[in-house]
Amino acid sequence: MPDKNRLSVAMIGHGFMGAAHSQGWRVAPRFFDLDALPVMQVVVGRTGAEASAEKWGWQESASDWREVIARDDIDIVDIVTPGDSHAEIAIAALEAGKHVLCEKPLANTVAEAEAMTAAAERAAEKGVVSMLGHTYRRLPATTFARDLVAAGRLGDIHQVRASYLQDWLTDPETPLVWRLQKELAGSGALGDIGAHIIDLSQFITGMRLTSVAGTVETIIRERPLLESTSGLGGTGGTEKGAVTVDDVALFTGRYDSGVLGIFEATRFATGRKNALRVEVSGSKGALAFDLEDLNSLEFYDATADPEMQGFTKILVTEPQHPYIANWWPAGHMLGYEHAFSHQAKDFIDAVTGGTPAAPSFADGLQVQRVLAAVEASSANASAWTTI
Repeated sequence: MPDKNRLSVAMIGHGFMGAAHSQGWRVAPRFFDLDALPVMQVVVGRTGAEASAEKWGWQESASDWREVIARDDIDIVDIVTPGDSHAEIAIAALEAGKHVLCEKPLANTVAEAEAMTAAAERAAEKGVVSMLGHTYRRLPATTFARDLVAAGRLGDIHQVRASYLQDWLTDPETPLVWRLQKELAGSGALGDIGAHIIDLSQFITGMRLTSVAGTVETIIRERPLLESTSGLGGTGGTEKGAVTVDDVALFTGRYDSGVLGIFEATRFATGRKNALRVEVSGSKGALAFDLEDLNSLEFYDATADPEMQGFTKILVTEPQHPYIANWWPAGHMLGYEHAFSHQAKDFIDAVTGGTPAAPSFADGLQVQRVLAAVEASSANASAWTTI
């Protein structure tokens, strides 16, 4: 694409999310007509970045993110590190005039998220774009769900149910990876996967949570210290260390409309691998989405004739559905990785079009405040807590 303007990307971090983001940057310009070509310039990591660059298609690697951010040839900084470094990297990049894409949750604390949002707002005045990486918004089925609610197909919303169920920590020998250490991850299931269902429920319904009442619990409190990493887990040794985050988060929320929602985030749901489910019930109908069946959306039309009522499974692969026209013929399924191409496409569109990106850092701050309110509620006998 020699006639395209080019935007050089530096990705800070190269773990599981690094692989997913690399896929997005690499594929998006080949399936979507972007006004600028994202160039996978450099991947940054303290160790192993050179191997990741070669494997995923980055032109070079580096070990010092500060030096990379200072480079004049870098336009975009993509942050896929653990949460403890999000604030420092994002603020430095924004102040250096770089557009920033940051993985969720935005930060480890509300104070960090507030500082990041303030930096993003200052940078926006100079035309610098920032966006938070809640990629599940960018699945065709979830975006279509949002569109159905916005069009009034569900009528008045009565109730929301959202859960994210995984089981990768059920084995007590799973080692003490960074996601189980509060100083690195901020929180456990609550922030790691609970942030997704908070954001997705708000995205689909257009409502914002204003108060919560909940409980968080750590089921296994000690684990083997990590010796080698593989995927989300790895191999542990004989010595053990303390788990300092939650394993399970259960809470009720009230939206600004007065509607109630019920939420569950757990990494101890035996047999559930990646089961994110959102169900919205209204006066005219209902819908349900399940990530383990991500090409489909269940829809119930309560206005249909009684003999025709029932949940209909819609295969969200028609060219009229969000994002689909740029991919395959109807019925040719998309996968987990495609949302990252949609994310890259939307981010580049925001940069080249001068339009606000969504979700914004301000959206991430609001989710961070929900997470903090759930923890505060749990520490106060599950009392209702205002966000």
